Amino acid sequence: MTDSRPPAPIALMNTILDAIAAFCRALTGVSLVVLTVIFGWLVFGRYVLNATPTWVEQVALLLVMTIAFLGAAVGVHENTHLSVAAFRNVAPNWLRTGFVILTDILLAGFGLLLLLQGTKLTIFKWGSMIPLIQVPEGLRSLPLTIGGGLILLFTLGHLIRMATGHDDRSDII
Repeated sequence: MTDSRPPAPIALMNTILDAIAAFCRALTGVSLVVLTVIFGWLVFGRYVLNATPTWVEQVALLLVMTIAFLGAAVGVHENTHLSVAAFRNVAPNWLRTGFVILTDILLAGFGLLLLLQGTKLTIFKWGSMIPLIQVPEGLRSLPLTIGGGLILLFTLGHLIRMATGHDDRSDII
């Protein structure tokens, strides 16, 4: 009987990437709960107290950015991201694997682009403040930067697992 467990370095990489994804999942979950609560406060303030809390919109934008970009990175890690699988699913096995590799390479490039351009944008905007909440404007693009880096990291993990024969994604034959 052959042992299908990955070697120690791959297992360690999997453990680290799973922990990062779990942290991002928890952070996006908390962000979603906070977003719901502050919009509840907005409605209560506007219609019951007749005093609209003006800071809610600015905080909501930060939370939506966090949810969107960290959630997208987790989707890449868990292979639940949006991808066009129609061609891949009807292709022969050898070509299907090629499509998966191409998708991973394109995702890695996209993650790298988000990381590099997001870093420039975050640095550029860091010196000004978001009105009403007085935090650096660069916080709006920080989730884009971090999400891009995580997309790159998670995709490189997929490529490493594929190269070593330990990729367990269901769309690879």
